[in-house]
Amino acid sequence: MLSYQHLYHAGNLADVHKHALLAWVLDYLTAKDKPLTYIESHAGRGLYDLSAPEAVKTGEAAQGIGRLEAQIDPAHPYRRILERVRLARGADAYPGSPMIAALSLRDSDSVHLAEAHPQENAALAQAMAELPVRVHKADGFAKIQELTPPMPRRGLLLVDPSYETAEDYDRMPKFFAQVARKWNVGILMLWYPILTDARHRAMVASLVTGHPGALCHEVRFPPARDGHRMVGSGMFVINPPWGMAEEAARLGRLFDPL
Repeated sequence: MLSYQHLYHAGNLADVHKHALLAWVLDYLTAKDKPLTYIESHAGRGLYDLSAPEAVKTGEAAQGIGRLEAQIDPAHPYRRILERVRLARGADAYPGSPMIAALSLRDSDSVHLAEAHPQENAALAQAMAELPVRVHKADGFAKIQELTPPMPRRGLLLVDPSYETAEDYDRMPKFFAQVARKWNVGILMLWYPILTDARHRAMVASLVTGHPGALCHEVRFPPARDGHRMVGSGMFVINPPWGMAEEAARLGRLFDPL
């Protein structure tokens, strides 16, 4: 499906969960002077204007980053990236995961960003024009199969599909099993929404069975508005780095009072 555009949802509570964990993992990886590979399957446009009509219309950013940012330690890598982006791009700029990755990594690292949506891909290429990344106009799942195992083998994969169809849920367990066999040392991260109908449960149960050593972290929150179906955010991580479970637990406590 090529209809999803994240601008309507940028900076929401799920983004805070996903992006704070991603920034922490990237900060952990770059603490060692060893090159790495970052691959993202559904990159979006990489940079969002939270003052745009689409973002203002839903109000999700105000309830997300607008509500929780002050509770996150200013020294956290997510907060540092937010400040860096705002200084460079304006007070209403919000970094998507590609921008977080590009600004976290080094010249010695390889960054591959796949986005199939023509409009989003063009915006992504523009946002990343001055950064050392490779933008691919391609199906993200096919590009991952093409790129893995990468060189260098040390690295991180983020899969974040739109989940517009049941197929996205159905294909994840088999797909992640294939990638894990090919790239057995990679940190493989899968984000998923938690909806009111709990359609994620079968997918997660299958993933947990297939990867008993993985980290599965979920947060819950109220719907953004009447009729909104998303009531939580999940992250499934194969080969989680040391300390990630504790970091996820700290982050999760920010969502407890919501």
